Amino acid sequence: MDGPNNTDNSRTDKTRRRRRNKSNKYEQQRFANYLVFGFQSTLCLALFTVCYVLILVILWPLLQASTPTSMPDETPRDYIHHMHVPPSLKEIAHVPGQKKIKEVTSNLRKKLVQFRQGRGVTDENLLDLAVAEFEVIEKEKEAKEKAQQAEAIQRLDAAAVANQNLPVVAGNHHNGFIVLGMHRSGTSMLSGLLHESAGYKVGGPLIGSAPDNEKGFYERVDVVLQNDEFMKGQSIWWAGKYGSYDWELALKDKESGKVPFKEGERALKFLNNPTNSPWMQKDPRMCITLKTWLKLINSEPAIVFTYRHPLEVALSINKRDDTIPLEAGFRMWIIYNMRAIQNSQGLCTVRSSNDAILEDPLHEVQRISDELTKTCGVPAPPQRITQEEIEKLIDPKLQHNKKKRADEEKEVIKAFNNGKCIVYGYDSKHNKESPAYKLEYDMYLKAMEVYCDFQSGAAYKDDYVWKGL
Repeated sequence: MDGPNNTDNSRTDKTRRRRRNKSNKYEQQRFANYLVFGFQSTLCLALFTVCYVLILVILWPLLQASTPTSMPDETPRDYIHHMHVPPSLKEIAHVPGQKKIKEVTSNLRKKLVQFRQGRGVTDENLLDLAVAEFEVIEKEKEAKEKAQQAEAIQRLDAAAVANQNLPVVAGNHHNGFIVLGMHRSGTSMLSGLLHESAGYKVGGPLIGSAPDNEKGFYERVDVVLQNDEFMKGQSIWWAGKYGSYDWELALKDKESGKVPFKEGERALKFLNNPTNSPWMQKDPRMCITLKTWLKLINSEPAIVFTYRHPLEVALSINKRDDTIPLEAGFRMWIIYNMRAIQNSQGLCTVRSSNDAILEDPLHEVQRISDELTKTCGVPAPPQRITQEEIEKLIDPKLQHNKKKRADEEKEVIKAFNNGKCIVYGYDSKHNKESPAYKLEYDMYLKAMEVYCDFQSGAAYKDDYVWKGL
């Protein structure tokens, strides 16, 4: 039989078991909560793991790279080239054959050695040293150039006095000339002959050759880019809205900084240096922007004007860019030539034409050069035109195109100047009954009338009335 003690012990054991089971239950719940994650917690942990792995992958090459023990082997000139040195200092650093340059580079080499050996010379200090030393050379160079310019002006004065045909204009010498003419009018060919054969200076860099102009354009890159900036400032370009160009507004835009003039400064550095005389400048955009440049060039330039048959020009432009139809080409031909004549009024001008140059290039180009010297007072070029240079630069295709045009000129549609200037028909892409053809045809006749007036000389008169556009 169980006694009282046994009963109490049994109750005590049951109580202990209940407490122990309850304690185990709480412990199991807490441990389970620690191990079991919800969906959000699992997603965050997964994203963290992915980001951590990506960072390790990205940084792995840097973690493996060893610390460099020496700097790259470069010359002081290379070192300066990689610095943010002003362009003028870079140009001086590349001028060969100057003793002072060698001394500077020698000093820089010593400083670079110190820099590489870790003696406390920072890259900033090295740059300051280079700038300071090159500024000394720049001042010496400017002084030398001023002396050369003064000497050149004195020589021009003496030449003008010695020759009665040369006008004496104090401080306004004809140190060079500008070739004016519509795009695709033979200005590149003429400029090439004057530069390559006669020796007129053009400076550089020049725009290179192209499939439609294999001999080269003989256009300074900086002048072309600056003309584009002038036009862009007025929301126009060489083939659009060019007739509305305002030369005074372009000067105001330059002064206010609205139009960048970095390229123009480079061009003027060449054009305004008398030691570069006799210089030559060519860019068809000059027909439009000439008056702007006349306010910037120190010496009054002479002008060489040339023109080409409007149909040939319009066809050539359309071939290069088929988005410019013949009607637009004819209109462009009139406006460019009109602006060339209007903007150059009062300047000493020598006139020619593409047909005259192709017919007798040797004598025609030599005539142009002689008139520039005798009539306009431009210093004579180093040499006379040679047949050998003519043959190098005259493209036989041009002669062929001229003959082809003559063979195709069969249908006479109009005559100007009392029948002395005949206008022939042409092949159009438009139906002759369409409005587009009528616009094209009317503009062609207007262009041809101006062309005939160029041949007779009437278009060069100050009171010439240009055809309504």
